[in-house]
Amino acid sequence: MMQQMYPQTQHSYRYELNKDMHLSAAHFIPHADAGNCQFMHGHTYFFNITIAGDELDDMGFLIDFKELKNLVHKRYDHTVLNEHPEFKQTFPTTERIAEQVWTTISNHLKTRPHQPKCLQVFVRETPTSYVVYRPKPEDLL
Repeated sequence: MMQQMYPQTQHSYRYELNKDMHLSAAHFIPHADAGNCQFMHGHTYFFNITIAGDELDDMGFLIDFKELKNLVHKRYDHTVLNEHPEFKQTFPTTERIAEQVWTTISNHLKTRPHQPKCLQVFVRETPTSYVVYRPKPEDLL
């Protein structure tokens, strides 16, 4: 695997973990202004998720990489994103996918006693197009 570089978010946490993963999924944007994206099509999405914190768990992890993979890859790989409940009221644009992945991970992290934080979700939809979702500081509380 070649070295990847991502936009970074500044923080003062002691530890920062990044997890890369990719998955294949289909979606469509049912809006007249979406052009060809109105029609079902697929992408091989690439994700980079940034977790940070000052404390580690009993095993010495911010979070086990496998947990992140289960939260994202296991849920969305080889699915039609429009069929997921979280996208029933909105279109599964790359921006909304990044936001939803952040929400899912953040809700999971809140159950951890050492309270790591998801600082950033990077989603590449095509080789030339990506989105970075970063929560507002108050959303990390």
